[in-house]
This record gives sequence, C-alpha cells and structure tokens, in this order.
Amino acid sequence: MTKIPLLVVVGPTASGKSAYAIKKAIESGGEIISGDSMQVYRGMDIGTAKPSVDEMCGIKHHLIDVADISEPFSAAKFVELASVAIDDIVSRGKLPIIAGGTGLYIDTLVSGTQLSATEDNPELREKLFKEAEVYGVDALHEKLSKVDPEAAKAIHPNNVKRVVRALEIYYITGMTKTEQDIKSRESESIYQPHTVYIMPSERETIYERIDKRVDVMFENGLVQEVTSLYEKGLRDTPTASQAIGYKEFYPYFDGTCDINAVKEAICLDTRHYAKRQLTWFNRKKADEIIYI
Repeated sequence: MTKIPLLVVVGPTASGKSAYAIKKAIESGGEIISGDSMQVYRGMDIGTAKPSVDEMCGIKHHLIDVADISEPFSAAKFVELASVAIDDIVSRGKLPIIAGGTGLYIDTLVSGTQLSATEDNPELREKLFKEAEVYGVDALHEKLSKVDPEAAKAIHPNNVKRVVRALEIYYITGMTKTEQDIKSRESESIYQPHTVYIMPSERETIYERIDKRVDVMFENGLVQEVTSLYEKGLRDTPTASQAIGYKEFYPYFDGTCDINAVKEAICLDTRHYAKRQLTWFNRKKADEIIYI
C-alpha cells in the first residue's frame, strides 16, 4: 500500500509551530491542517492564537472555524474532518501539513486509530454525575470496576469525567472502553508522517513566550472577545467552555476576582498545559527536533 505523506509539526504552545508550518508550506506548496482542539470554534480567535490572514501568507488553512461553540468536538470528529481535508489537499497535488499541539488528536489521525463514534447521551451522563455526587466517586468507580476492570485500573476514582465516559460507552454500545481501545488499534495507518518536534532547550524559554503571548492577547482585545462569547452561552457549552484563555474568566464574571487574577490564571494554566504537552511529545518518536 502506497502511504500518503504528511508533514507533522508538533510542540508545546507558543513554540512557533504555526510560523514554521507556514514557512514549510510556502517552500513545498503545501496546505495546513490545524491540529488545535479549540481553533475549530468560530469566534474563539484571540485566546486560541489563531493565525491572522496576514500571518497565513496566502496559505490555505483547514479545520479552523468549522464549529459553533455550542457543538461538542472530539478526536473522532477531528479525524473525520482532517481525513477529508487530507484527501482534498492530495487530490490537488499538494502536501498536507498538520500543525498543532493537541497530541491526542494528531496521534489518533496519523496512527490510523479507528475511533468508535459513540453517541452522547446527556441524560445518562447527568445521571452518572449525580450518582457520584450522592454516593461518592468511589461508588461510581466500583461500578466501572465490575463492567470494565481494565479501564477502572487505568482511571483514578477522582477523575469523575473519565469514569462517567467509560460507563457511558458501556451502557450505550454494550462494549467496554477496553474492548473499544483494542479494536481501535487493529487498523494500519494509511499515512507516512514526517514529524518535526519544536521544543525549547530550556523550559523557562517557553514560559517566557507564554507570558508575552498572554500580554499580547489582552492588548488585542481578549477581554472583549471572551465577554461576547460568555454572553452567547460559552460557559454552558460541552467542549469550548474548557478552553484555556476563556474558562479562567468565569470567576471574574461571577465577581469573585479581578482582571489581573484572570491574567495570572491564564499564564499559570497555559504553563501547566505546555508542561503536559512536553511530557506527551517527549514520549513520541520525532524525525526532526528543532530547539528554540
């Protein structure tokens, strides 16, 4: 089987992935697919550091502004849309370039993992969360242990969201999360990725970049952007509500902190996120490593 070549540009937030990907797209005649889980949302521009029209330099970008904030988004949805974009790019004789920091999304795509499109069941989920509230997280975790002991071993009882999701998968599909995970690894990837990992030589480098980026976001109108989205119901959305750069505003809107505290929280949460990204990508094989 002839595999489809991909250039994959990954690294922590604020490492310069977008600029590098655009440079490579100009050189190779490629097009970019965003691998960022929050750039898919329309209106979430400043806080997700979407490249501007000028920054795109005429390079076509895919999977940006493809969903309303009210829509849930997942790795399965990303793979579905990215696969279509790749086919489109290749059909026009261009190189697909995946650039972003959402490791799970990108790994799932390039590895060929087949994800089950399990339907959401809000009523069931609410019932399970209520059980955790009333009977305690350990009781809910014990329920998972009885139907899917392997998943229960891998998920801490305090991670209620993952416990609920594992139970939801079982109750909706009749298949355990463990069985789905095994099934998802059965397919061979149709892609041949060349992975470039952009990483800091010192962790402080990325922290400094994050602080500067947050300053620029506030200068460019982040407060106004988040306020507008909040008024449209951002806080109650299934996925967009968890975006760093947005969720830190909720206490501010509640009147329990000032804007300086919001800014500090965004810097801190983004640093923690970058640390998790570094841990994720350091475990993966890269064809090239570029230090900043």
